[in-house]
Amino acid sequence: MSLLDIAPVVPVVVIDDVETAVPLARALVAGGLPVIEVTLRTEAALEAIGRISAEVPDAVIGAGTIRAAADVAAAVAAGSRFLVSPGTTPGLVDAMESSGVPFLPGAATASEVMALADRGVSEMKFFPAEAAGGLPYLKALGGPLPQVRFCPTGGIRLDTAPAYLALPNVGCVGGTWLTPADALASGDYARIEKLAAEAAALR
Repeated sequence: MSLLDIAPVVPVVVIDDVETAVPLARALVAGGLPVIEVTLRTEAALEAIGRISAEVPDAVIGAGTIRAAADVAAAVAAGSRFLVSPGTTPGLVDAMESSGVPFLPGAATASEVMALADRGVSEMKFFPAEAAGGLPYLKALGGPLPQVRFCPTGGIRLDTAPAYLALPNVGCVGGTWLTPADALASGDYARIEKLAAEAAALR
C-alpha cells in the first residue's frame, strides 16, 4: 500500500527527549495514525526512530527533513521505513531511490514536480503547503499533472485538512498539531491520542 493511503494525516513530530518517543508513538497509533514522520531536526531524532522501530511494531516510522545522502543512510540505519525531504536535488533523489525504502521528495513548484515526474516519481511532499499556494495551487497542478499525488505539509490544521483531503491529487496531509509541545512536556499522551483520533476520523 502507498504511504499516502494508510492514514489521512501523517503526524510530523519533533522529538527533543528520546524518552518521549515510544509513548508518543503508541498514543498516535492508538488514535489511528500509524504513519509517523520524525524530523531530523534534533540530536534525539535518530535514536527516537530506532526506539519506535524496535518497540512500537504497529508504527510505520519514517524520517523527515532529509537533506543529504548522509541523512538517508543514517535514517535507514536507524530503522526508518520511509523518507521525506523538504525539497529535492538530483543527488538527494539518487540517494533516496537507492535506499530501498519509500520516499516523498519535497516539491513546491510545477517545474520541481515535473522534474521528479520525469524520474518516475509520482508521490511527493508539497511543502511548504500554505506558503507555497495551498489549495488553489494544488488544484491547479492537478490539471496538467494528474498522475502525481501529494502529501501537503506546512501550515495545515485540523480545520483546514478536510479541504486538502478532498482534492483528487492529495492522498494525505502532514500535520504538526497532533503533538503539542506542552502535551509532550507534561506527558499528556491521552490528549495526543485524542488529537490523533480526531485526525484519523477525517477519512
